[in-house]
Amino acid sequence: MSGGATPSTAADPIPPATAPNTPVPDAAGRHPVTGRHAAPEVHRRGLRRRAADRVVAAFVIGGMELIRRMPDAPLWWLGNAAGNVEYWVAKRRRDEARRNLRRVVQWMAAHDVGAESYRSAATDPRDLEAIVRSAFRHHAHYYIELARAPRFDWNYLEKRLVIDTPEAVDAALSERKALLLVGLHFGTIELPGFLALQRIGQVVAPMESLRNERIQAYMKRTRGVIGVRILTIEEAGPELLAVLRRNEPIGIIADRDLTGSGLEVEFFGGKTKIPAGPALLATETGAPAYVSGVRRVGPGRYRGVLYPVPTPGGASRRERSRSMVREEAKLFERVIADAPEQWLAVFHPIWPDLDRAPKTDTGEAA
Repeated sequence: MSGGATPSTAADPIPPATAPNTPVPDAAGRHPVTGRHAAPEVHRRGLRRRAADRVVAAFVIGGMELIRRMPDAPLWWLGNAAGNVEYWVAKRRRDEARRNLRRVVQWMAAHDVGAESYRSAATDPRDLEAIVRSAFRHHAHYYIELARAPRFDWNYLEKRLVIDTPEAVDAALSERKALLLVGLHFGTIELPGFLALQRIGQVVAPMESLRNERIQAYMKRTRGVIGVRILTIEEAGPELLAVLRRNEPIGIIADRDLTGSGLEVEFFGGKTKIPAGPALLATETGAPAYVSGVRRVGPGRYRGVLYPVPTPGGASRRERSRSMVREEAKLFERVIADAPEQWLAVFHPIWPDLDRAPKTDTGEAA
């Protein structure tokens, strides 16, 4: 039985969900006192929700279309301004980002990794808060870039994107073949896939489902314009495997475990889970995997990296998958350490121990 309901029997004169004095609708669904159908109210609630979804979708899509048509010059200022507003009004997200970023910069300081401006934030609350505020600005810049993705072409990128690992990019993207381009919710999320498109053609990628179907459809069309074939999460499992077996490339964002079925790793000094999908696909097909990231370095300026994931060791497929996930986590750390404030996952729970820790009135771990 679904929903934990208890079936009614002869010893159960009153159905479990019904109180003794609650009128029970008749077989036609009519209320025994008023004679009205119960269904219309449910129907009206459904209509109100659909109407609200349409209004939200019109606002979001209209705003993104406006941004797509704007000149470049004011957009950096617009993103910073929007991010500053979100920083002040979104207290819960601000507290979550502060906890997560504190862990990142403390790890960076302990391992002497990254710029001094990040490492100093491990002990200086003012420096940490500056990084938190910057994270909100980059959050806004991401949505601006997403809106403008259909305008990206190779001429645009060639003038603005510096690749810090050209040898790795040339080795990975010299010919069309089966490979996994593993990305993060980091920086300009769309650009690694766009770079791959320019080099080896269409990439297939799964997309998280949105509650608002109109916005979901718009996002799918937007990414389709630049050449990415989008799959729903429901389609992704069997189809991604089939794509790799056809010797074609796929892209997966894999730094957040949305289903709870990921594999546990040590990540910035804490235990968490990351998705098992890339590791399972790679060990099943033998396709090589690469971790990629593109970060902003100024208005309309970007730097990108691509790192090969070491071939996993282990006698069994399970051992190889676990080995690969650990290697992915190390490369994620390497990408994020270049610009922690551009890791958008910091706005969400990442490490269970931080979620369990007592909080102060500012949301910080006590």
